[in-house]
Amino acid sequence: MGVGWFLAIVGATGAERLVELRLGKRNLAWSLAQGGVEHGQGHWPFMVVLHTGFLVGCVAEALLAPMAVSLGFSLAMVAVAVACQALRWWCIQTLGPRWNPRVIVVPGGERVTGGPYRLFPHPNYVAVAVEGLALPMIFGCWRTAAAFTVLNFGLMVVRIRCENEAISQLRPR
Repeated sequence: MGVGWFLAIVGATGAERLVELRLGKRNLAWSLAQGGVEHGQGHWPFMVVLHTGFLVGCVAEALLAPMAVSLGFSLAMVAVAVACQALRWWCIQTLGPRWNPRVIVVPGGERVTGGPYRLFPHPNYVAVAVEGLALPMIFGCWRTAAAFTVLNFGLMVVRIRCENEAISQLRPR
C-alpha cells in the first residue's frame, strides 16, 4: 500500500474524530441541560494532545521513516481499523445522547448495559487501544503504535478509574 493511501486513511480517521467532537459538543449541551456533571476534567487536555499527536505521528513516521510491510498485512490492519470504527460507532449509537468524549453523568440516570456494553465494560476503550496499534501498522509505523500504546495505557488507567467512579452512582438499566 502506498503512502498516499495511508495518508488518506489517516486523514479519514482525523475527519471521523472531528465528527465525534461535534457530536460530543451537541451531547454535552444535552447532558448539561439534564443536570449532567463532568468528571475528570484534568485528564481531558492530555487526551486531546495524545489523540492529535497519534494522527500526526502516523503521518510523520510514514513520511520520515517508512517501513515496508506486505500488502496482505496492510489490508489486515485496515480491516482491524475499520472494525474498531464499527465498534466505536456501535458504542456511540448505544449510548445515544449520553455518549461524549468527556466523562459526563446525568444524576439519576441509568447505566447502559446493552449493545457492546453487555459484552465488556469499556468497549470504546478497547476500540481505541486496538486502533492505536492497527492504524499505524497499516504502513509499518511501529514507533507511533508503540508510543501511543504506552501513553494510552497510562491514560486509560486514569480514565477508566474516573469513569467507573462517575457511573457507580447510576443504577443498572
